[in-house]
Amino acid sequence: MNYLLETAVVSGRQFPLAFTAVYIVGFIAAVGIGSIAWYNSKRPPGWEDRERPDFIPNVKSDDKSEKPPKS
Repeated sequence: MNYLLETAVVSGRQFPLAFTAVYIVGFIAAVGIGSIAWYNSKRPPGWEDRERPDFIPNVKSDDKSEKPPKS
């Protein structure tokens, strides 16, 4: 174990910037896609009367039994 720590310190290599960028872009994409999915899903208790933000696209569902959104 001590040998591994010494090797890491001696090499002095930094974590590649490309990996960090991929993680950051992936996190932003996951938050954005998740927000759109949440706003287009059925409203959780307490949120039924809230309006949909203007920047969230309206996604049509294939289920014919659901009521259309109030937008």
